[in-house]
Amino acid sequence: MTLCVLDEADVLDAHLAFHLHAGVDHIIATDTAGSAETVAVLERYQRAGVLELWRDHSRPFPQAALRTRMARAAATDFAADWVFSSDVDEFWWPRGRDLKSVLEALPSRYGVVSGIWRPFVARPDDGSPFYERMTVRLSPAHAINDPTSKFRPSAKVAHRAHSKAVVQGGSHSVSGTTLVPLQGWYPIEVLHFPMRSPRQMKNKYENGASHLGYDAAGYIRRAVVADAVRGSGGAFAELLVDDDALEQGLAAGVLTVDTRLRDALRTIHDPGEGRFALPGERAPLAFPAPSVIDDARFAADVAALGDASLVRAQRRLDDLERRLRAVEHHPAVRLRNGVRRLARKARLRRQRTGPGVAP
Repeated sequence: MTLCVLDEADVLDAHLAFHLHAGVDHIIATDTAGSAETVAVLERYQRAGVLELWRDHSRPFPQAALRTRMARAAATDFAADWVFSSDVDEFWWPRGRDLKSVLEALPSRYGVVSGIWRPFVARPDDGSPFYERMTVRLSPAHAINDPTSKFRPSAKVAHRAHSKAVVQGGSHSVSGTTLVPLQGWYPIEVLHFPMRSPRQMKNKYENGASHLGYDAAGYIRRAVVADAVRGSGGAFAELLVDDDALEQGLAAGVLTVDTRLRDALRTIHDPGEGRFALPGERAPLAFPAPSVIDDARFAADVAALGDASLVRAQRRLDDLERRLRAVEHHPAVRLRNGVRRLARKARLRRQRTGPGVAP
């Protein structure tokens, strides 16, 4: 697994421990100027020999370049079979015994596989760990047609290790190789916890503006505006699902309770030490096989993802058509097209009259 890490101490220990107990053998993590607390967590796993720690404090943040460098190093320096390019707030949940077993089932001709995103909603911050509070996620059909939603159905990819792989910035695709994607099969669910507390969310958007620039993404602008209008924590408050909203969302089928990560993390957490177990300190995580009912519901969720992909593709086509119309109506283009029409007419006249004959 590869990671770019900044200021994510509230989730980092859980992320590293979960994946190392779920089938990941080694982690390459790049510290991109994280807090002292964040770096201390990384160094603990480095000392245990299960994490390679890199540092890159460049600005602007070269996300795609860093992800690509780490993915290639996994192939050339660590003899990896598969690579997960993850964010720290994502937990790759296998729909099988563990991450290794679901990937071993993939036919050899395929080299890229997708995991469906499972966005968990913001819940009131009572000071407890995020995974104890955030046990509710959105239905995949939610906000398919809303281009401003942070919760649009989407997927992340894992790929067979390759020395020439190019990982796109958000890890939603891989290029630069002949690896064949397997379409329509999602052996992994990516449990996503993007907004965990007012403080964390404020830091997230401040860091986003610093890394990517204020104008790089609409969600950054919207968060800054919300905090400016409603005070610090305004952006978190806008997305918070309180108990009343939870009851209504469950009744309407917009929300669903999902305690899988909470239950798994409880088994590898040491309350006395206040940290998660390193590999070998606890038994590996055991992932229950999905039932027939689970599979049926999952199939409906995958269909919603397909619908969302069609919506996004149509928007891209609409945008391309708008740009083409704008180009076609530009005065210089109209003049050029007019000259071409005149040239074609002149050629036709010459062809009709023949060479040397007056038209």
